[in-house]
Amino acid sequence: MTATARVGPAGAGAPGAGASGTRASWTGLAGTGELARLAFRRDRIALPAGVYIITALVAGTAYTLRKLYATAAARAALAATAGTNPALRFLYGRLDGSSLGSLTTWRYGMWAGIFAALMAVFIVIRHTRTDEEAGRLELVGSAAVGRQAALTAGMATAAAASVAVAVLLSIALPLVRLPAAGSVALALGIGCCGLAFTGIAGVAAQLTSSARAARGIALAVLGVAFVLRGVGDSAGAAGPSWLSWASPLGWIQAARPFAGERWWVLALPLAVFAAGTGLAFALAARRDLGAGLLPDRPGRATASGLLRGPFGLAWRLQRGALLGWAVGYAFTFAASGAAAKGVGQLLGTSSALERAISRIGGQAAITNAYLAAIMTLAGLVAAAYAVSVILRLRSEETGDRAEPVLATATGRVRWALSHVAVAVIGAALLLAVAGVSAGLAYGLRAGSAGSQVTTMLGAALGQLPSVLVLAAVAVAFFGSWPGASVAGAWGAVGLVVLLALFGQVLQLSHWVLDVSPFTHAPRLPGGTVSAAPLLWLGLVALGLTAAGLAALRRRDVG
Repeated sequence: MTATARVGPAGAGAPGAGASGTRASWTGLAGTGELARLAFRRDRIALPAGVYIITALVAGTAYTLRKLYATAAARAALAATAGTNPALRFLYGRLDGSSLGSLTTWRYGMWAGIFAALMAVFIVIRHTRTDEEAGRLELVGSAAVGRQAALTAGMATAAAASVAVAVLLSIALPLVRLPAAGSVALALGIGCCGLAFTGIAGVAAQLTSSARAARGIALAVLGVAFVLRGVGDSAGAAGPSWLSWASPLGWIQAARPFAGERWWVLALPLAVFAAGTGLAFALAARRDLGAGLLPDRPGRATASGLLRGPFGLAWRLQRGALLGWAVGYAFTFAASGAAAKGVGQLLGTSSALERAISRIGGQAAITNAYLAAIMTLAGLVAAAYAVSVILRLRSEETGDRAEPVLATATGRVRWALSHVAVAVIGAALLLAVAGVSAGLAYGLRAGSAGSQVTTMLGAALGQLPSVLVLAAVAVAFFGSWPGASVAGAWGAVGLVVLLALFGQVLQLSHWVLDVSPFTHAPRLPGGTVSAAPLLWLGLVALGLTAAGLAALRRRDVG
């Protein structure tokens, strides 16, 4: 289907009307300002929240490191320990010195770049391919709006978010007493990383006909960039350290903030942004509205037996995403588990932390605490996956794809339970991947691979009841308040993440922390397992799911 937007009088932008190339290009951008204001309005909560989290993460890290490593000797010891651990270099990158700024760049510079890239990808895809897939751009395009206006508005919104991150970090980091030049270099490196992936996401939005596939392409590029940088940074002197230069994430540290800044490196992500933007506009001009440039694969002549029921359909819709999540889990938690071997010595370089470590039982206790923390992280991310699977029910409903399924002998509850089953199976699989990967990596370095795999697998699966509670919250919202299901479910995830990350730091009361189901999960390895909290979590998950399914039976679909 080809849709041509009308701008001004009928035919005003058509070549046959005698319009010049310059005028045609401007008419293609007609309405960009209005769409950009609409994009900012739609993202008025998520966009400031994302910018704030990235800024607070980096500035808060600098403040915390100053408190924990107050002397130059302590910072030098931390740098020496971290610089010799290949797993830590894979996770965080190489260290360029032992100053407070260099440690801040090493600890969260690259990860802040990842968060900026994720923010840019989701913004661009949402305001381009998602709106196009839902038919909103076809409706908008029938008015006085140019063909390139939506792409321009989406990329401008993402670019503005990246620029805001850079500006706020340039202001916040000197406030925690970091050198101004290094602060600006780090801030620009993070912001330019977001700009680079703005261009990449713009290209991805032109390649496929679905928003899910477009996000998958952009996130796959981000995953490859992380692996290339990780392999390059963790390689020894004789290894392929040049791979770090092939990754936009590696350019943040290659600019050497706080260690003799190399400003010219910042031209690399800007070049990617410019090239991606140009390519995205060129590709957008060559395709039909609603179509992608990559051809859709034809399906089989006859469906497999698995597709005879709703569970097979739900599995078919979700299996690609689950595979991507599983691969990411395997890489991330293998590296995290390998880093556990030296984490006790790493934290012991701080006198304040060393005293705390001694009180809780020494190096073995801090290693267990670290492993328990990364298993909690695995649970939080698995909860986000489970919620995304449940919310696919809402997108199927609003996209009029649920009605053909429900027109058969499949009932509403059975249809919804098929996606719930995929969420449960997928979350359990991801947790198992996290536990096995972390246990194997840590066990190989500690010389006890077999026992550590079993221990970490149990620690990971101990997070499953908490994950299921958040999935059940999504089911309850979908069944009872479908219009608020997306905001409500992701709001619950965001609240739990904030409590997990900052609850103890802010010294919140126990009844506030108890709101999070992860507060009641066992802290394994090293902790004790009690059946009562797990039983209560299971009952809460069952109750919320039952309530959501009962409400779904009573309400109208669509």
